[in-house]
Amino acid sequence: MGLEVNLVPYIFEMMIYPESFEHKINFNTVRDLIFENCLGKLGQEQVAAIYFSSDYKMITKWLQQTAEFLQILQNKVDFPTPYCSDMRTTLTQIANDDIAWLAEKEILPLVEALETIGQIVDFFNTTDSVRVKYPELKKLSDSISTFPTIIEKANSILDKSGQIKDNASKLLNEVRKSKIGAAKDITKNMHAAIRNAQAQGLIGQDVQADMRGGYYLIPVTASNKRKIKGIQRDGSGSGKTVYIEPEAVAEASSRLRDLENDERREISRILMEFTNLVRPDLSAIRDLYNFMGTMDFIRAKAMLALRIRACSPILENRPCMEWNQAKHPLLDIALRQQRQEAQPLDIRLTPSNRILIISGVNAGGKSLCLKTAALLQYMLQCGLLIPVDSHSKAGVFDHIFMDIGDGQNMENSLSTYTAHLTNMKYFIEHCNSRTLLLIDEFGGGTEPQIGGAIAETLLAEFNKKQSFGLITTHFENLKHFAYRTAGVINGAMLYDSENMIPLYKLSIGHPGSSLAIEVARRIGLPERLISNASKKIGEEFVNMDSLPQSIVRDKLYWESQRKEIDTNTASCQAEVRRKAVDDIERVEQVKNISLEHVTKMGDKVQVYGQTAVGTVVEIQGKYAILSFGIMKSKVSIDRLIRVP
Repeated sequence: MGLEVNLVPYIFEMMIYPESFEHKINFNTVRDLIFENCLGKLGQEQVAAIYFSSDYKMITKWLQQTAEFLQILQNKVDFPTPYCSDMRTTLTQIANDDIAWLAEKEILPLVEALETIGQIVDFFNTTDSVRVKYPELKKLSDSISTFPTIIEKANSILDKSGQIKDNASKLLNEVRKSKIGAAKDITKNMHAAIRNAQAQGLIGQDVQADMRGGYYLIPVTASNKRKIKGIQRDGSGSGKTVYIEPEAVAEASSRLRDLENDERREISRILMEFTNLVRPDLSAIRDLYNFMGTMDFIRAKAMLALRIRACSPILENRPCMEWNQAKHPLLDIALRQQRQEAQPLDIRLTPSNRILIISGVNAGGKSLCLKTAALLQYMLQCGLLIPVDSHSKAGVFDHIFMDIGDGQNMENSLSTYTAHLTNMKYFIEHCNSRTLLLIDEFGGGTEPQIGGAIAETLLAEFNKKQSFGLITTHFENLKHFAYRTAGVINGAMLYDSENMIPLYKLSIGHPGSSLAIEVARRIGLPERLISNASKKIGEEFVNMDSLPQSIVRDKLYWESQRKEIDTNTASCQAEVRRKAVDDIERVEQVKNISLEHVTKMGDKVQVYGQTAVGTVVEIQGKYAILSFGIMKSKVSIDRLIRVP
């Protein structure tokens, strides 16, 4: 039938690791949401069979099908309901038994399915002269056969309630008319027998006919039973009353039973005749149920996309991740119930910057960023639309490997680190240039210097194999590695150190800060202890830790000022305008600082607006390379102020 739906099981060329991957990223919840949107069992079966694919053409087809149905939903187009009773088992039984036939109650559901499928096919064939509105869905329907002859025949023998019509055949019509006559005779003869028995005083005036065992009977005292012509059919437990079927009634009843048998035989003949009409097309009709299930499945995926505000990004046949405004769909659903929204993320993995090292404070959103990337990429390669900006670019990976701990169920550090290294061994053995690595707290779980060294060695190997990845860490040596190594780039989950709240924003290009000293000070740890700790690690290290956050914070500040200036209109208050102009003037003042103040290596400098002090180690035209301990940063010279 040419229905290319995602019903193929796990394919060995692709690898998803670990086995609990879907559980760890909560894809089972996504599957449940799609399942709930299905109208029937046919679609639900396909939801259960959703699988991850690296076939670019197949993924493209799935996404386009769902996007087209999403368009139908958004435009509120009157689409035939893709639901029907599942008749596949019955059709299979008939196909395997030449003397079996469809029961009367089974024809109507079959016809309803055939009519619905015909309506769906007609829907996609109704196009304007310019273009096909839903090309991928139409391709599905183009391979579908319709059976108007079967529908016409069924409608000729069934009434609206699904019962065989009187005029389904000439004989059936005659038999049913005769049945009506026989039933009238029974009633007439019974009334006559009762009146005659009452006239003779054999029964009381209030006695009525009684129905027992399918017979119309007259209750008579045992002493009078021989005075009424008929057949004794029953008696009371005491024996004082007997039940007589009058002779004339018995004759009419016998005739009615014969007619009922004739009716059953004729109905069986009609059903057999209809079944024989259907029998040559049983295989094709069974395939129609797959089509119906596919349409229900695609509709359910589109319903989910509508709920999570998803779209189809620009899909490219290469590994990449260039997402704008990506949201974790499950988190967003939960937050919207509280009248909030998930913070969108801009995530970039490109051939030049394949591995993103994400750092920042604890509980700052690093793991959430990782899980967002994992879930959306997996959804995408399962043919599901994802909540990103429609101009985002998305790629295809052959393998997705994840190493993320369960914060609810941590064991001791040794077993945790052993499990981590076991995962890393698998990653090293199987990763390649089409692999996406998702690693949380890289190098954690053991002594920091050793863990950091091993993590850096592994990172170098991942980079050598040209794998892609999102990796979270606190280790400074990994941030420094990202700074000096092509293919690897730093990123930070931003944190409002003034208000002590995570911003859940990802900034790429600078590492994040642990802000351990700031956090300790904010929660009220005695300043004496904070000072002692700072002395132990050195003021330079404290400045170095706070620098990345300061850089990014300043960047966001000036961006917000620029937006404020752009959005101000002539009606804005004079004070707001004045403040915006002052901000611009301050920026210009920084730009106009004489370059003579920073012209040689070894100068101690500060970046304008920051407190961290670094050393100029290299001049590259208009840029200076600054050293903050083991960390280096490239900064425009016009942003630097020399420290005496």
